[in-house]
Amino acid sequence: MLLAAAPSLVFVAGNAVASLYPAIIAAAVTAVAGLGYHLVRRQSPRSSLVGVLVVAVCAAVAAITGQARGFFLVPAMIPFAVILICAATIVARRPLTGLILNRVTGGPADWYRHRGLRRVHLIATGTAIGINVVNAIVQVIFYGRGDTVVLAVAHAATGPIFATLVAVTVVAVRRTLTRQR
Repeated sequence: MLLAAAPSLVFVAGNAVASLYPAIIAAAVTAVAGLGYHLVRRQSPRSSLVGVLVVAVCAAVAAITGQARGFFLVPAMIPFAVILICAATIVARRPLTGLILNRVTGGPADWYRHRGLRRVHLIATGTAIGINVVNAIVQVIFYGRGDTVVLAVAHAATGPIFATLVAVTVVAVRRTLTRQR
């Protein structure tokens, strides 16, 4: 999670110390260093490659707009997309956390037909919507103000918050499965 947040934090620090373009370079170097770290440790480079791509897009937006807050425009749109996806999966009676976590938790293929499991995933997906609503509000307010420090902190905090939601959901599903057996 620290590797995912590092480019944003380095960008803000670089922008405060120098200016926009050195900050963009520092963020890019940090993202590439994260990729290198994963490669040296022989870990899957997928998340780091996605990170490099995201930083490249964010850096391009910042460079095009000429504003530091532009670096956070794309991440500021993510909560809105997640809210829509979560809501659509709830309407379809296949809450997103069930679609993503069922295999990890050892749930049955027809988990959505089990009332207890569907309820756990409905609550978890609803919680994800709530978290993203708060995140979206924070992003809109502080993007409008151009407060890149708060945007970077919000970006960095998102990972641990969702990791906690995943952990709690996994525990709740496993308890539900144990009760059903």
